[in-house]
Amino acid sequence: MKKMDYQNVRGTQDFLPEQEVVRRKIRRTLEDTFILYGCKPLETPMLNYTELMASKYAGGAEILQEMYTLTDRGERDIALRYDLTIPFAKVVAMNPNLAMPFKRYEIGKVFRDGPIKAGRFREFTQCDVDIVGVASQAAEAELMMMAVDAFEKLQVSVQIQYNNRKLLFGLLQMFEVPETAMNRVILILDKKEKIDRATLVKELTELALTPAALKKIESFLDANPTLSYFENYSLQNDFIAQGVTEVRELMDFLQALKIERSCLFNPFLARGLEIYTGTIYEIFLKDGAIKSSIGSGGRYDNAIGGLIGKDASFATVGISFGLDVIYTAFELANQIEQNPREIDVFIIPMNTLKQALQLATALRKTGQRVEVELSGKKLSKAMDKANRENVGKVIVLGENEVAANKIAIKDMVSGRVEEVEFNF
Repeated sequence: MKKMDYQNVRGTQDFLPEQEVVRRKIRRTLEDTFILYGCKPLETPMLNYTELMASKYAGGAEILQEMYTLTDRGERDIALRYDLTIPFAKVVAMNPNLAMPFKRYEIGKVFRDGPIKAGRFREFTQCDVDIVGVASQAAEAELMMMAVDAFEKLQVSVQIQYNNRKLLFGLLQMFEVPETAMNRVILILDKKEKIDRATLVKELTELALTPAALKKIESFLDANPTLSYFENYSLQNDFIAQGVTEVRELMDFLQALKIERSCLFNPFLARGLEIYTGTIYEIFLKDGAIKSSIGSGGRYDNAIGGLIGKDASFATVGISFGLDVIYTAFELANQIEQNPREIDVFIIPMNTLKQALQLATALRKTGQRVEVELSGKKLSKAMDKANRENVGKVIVLGENEVAANKIAIKDMVSGRVEEVEFNF
């Protein structure tokens, strides 16, 4: 018989217990933080109709190239979700009686057939929070505050960069960039800190912009603009005026929450998804150990109305944390605890398996993590396992202990042995 190839599918990976312990710690920390902010849990299917995921209100052309698609037995076109945002928008569209504002969180697997790099895989876990029904920038500010809280608990030092898509859209209108090329230009501007200047200008030139438009964009790239740069155009363009007002409002909230030093206005930040309509933000490691963002989000007011088929705006803003890339940040910062304690008490039965299970049941009811050696290992081998796995305490349970209704609990750190009565 030919030996099976046991390799993982490219872009996927297994997480062994010592890795998964850390991942679950990160997940629990995020989830506990979400709950503190009044978010309700939600779960959506991994499988969706391709038409939904490919909607013009979804991820845009670039992300659709990375979408996994298949056909079911009924020859229906199905897609694996590439994020949790559009499935969430679908839930709101299907449930018009949801009380607003509605705040939800969801943690789940998503799939993208895209490039693989540090912390980026093709199957990965997103941890999302979305708020529907709040038009004020208070929603964005609360999500940014939530991110600061979560990363402080995780002891990861981050910076949140933010911008407003209306500023870029309005500015490109002023530069007379055709609407058909608008999103492409915005995506290229978003690469300003990722590619060299010559490559960036070359990509802009390939869009067949007018020489005047190209010159104005290059001038914008050289201007190192602050918010005041956009204010100079606010009387000439409604989008810019709205964007400046929203950024000012957001800045006031960030200052009130005392997190303005953790947040930076970045006029070139654009985010890759066309879904965004206003404020956008990305979370980066302060030390730059990972160049890509470890969390991101923004406002997308048109998605839900578009899915419903109404020309209506549903004030919606979200944030997403990448569990896998945060775990990679932990690895790079040497924050992975070596040989973490996962078992409080290890019981080694010596011809007393039934009684050992009884004892384990009683100890677990007190909240202790207990493992019983079930395979009949010799005492020396069982003790080797206890040492290797950093067990807290060991109970060797023999027939004499059972007869006397007493157990001896050995502390594996101090070596101290404590005798305790237990009725079998």
